[in-house]
Amino acid sequence: MAWSESKVWNRGTLQTDFYRQLLVDAAERPARNNRRKRLIKPDEMPWELSPHGVLKHMIIEQLQTRAETIDIYMQVILPGSRSGRHRHFAEEAFYVVEGSGHDLHWDCDVESDEKGWRWIVPDVSQRFEWKAGDVVYIPPATMHQHFNDNSERPARIISATNRVYKWSGLNNLEQIENAPEYDAGTSLQELLRELSFDVVR
Repeated sequence: MAWSESKVWNRGTLQTDFYRQLLVDAAERPARNNRRKRLIKPDEMPWELSPHGVLKHMIIEQLQTRAETIDIYMQVILPGSRSGRHRHFAEEAFYVVEGSGHDLHWDCDVESDEKGWRWIVPDVSQRFEWKAGDVVYIPPATMHQHFNDNSERPARIISATNRVYKWSGLNNLEQIENAPEYDAGTSLQELLRELSFDVVR
């Protein structure tokens, strides 16, 4: 043969139709997308008492919406309380709907090797004061935590996170500290009743 390398690259007998599947998927995707939600009603947005705090999921992959690249949730931070502390590669921004408080941000460096990712966390955090109407930006790889500085009223924020990082193999979400209500084992229904919300079914 003209190329001795052919003895290597010509080996194997497996066959597939992956490219044809890509064509079928591309042709069928518009019809599938038309069945996915473009309008989500409040009753379709589930509540969760998570390690990060009280969340109402507005757009997330599991809700089968048309959104491909963002996740959005509303977070309620109880009076005088705080969210969990976590970090992730994805950038995030949140809008303060009501209340006032502050964020602590640790802009981490990241190293990787065959053992995985290593976060290099600075000793000192940055503090950002916020109130209703503000938007707070959280850069990629920044460990962060939200604090409600009002001991009598809840704070409410709406957070948007870039989903593309997850699809790129960078879904390095890590919970460092849980929200106090989660660790206390409080029930979600009890919390929402305290906040004068309708009882969640």
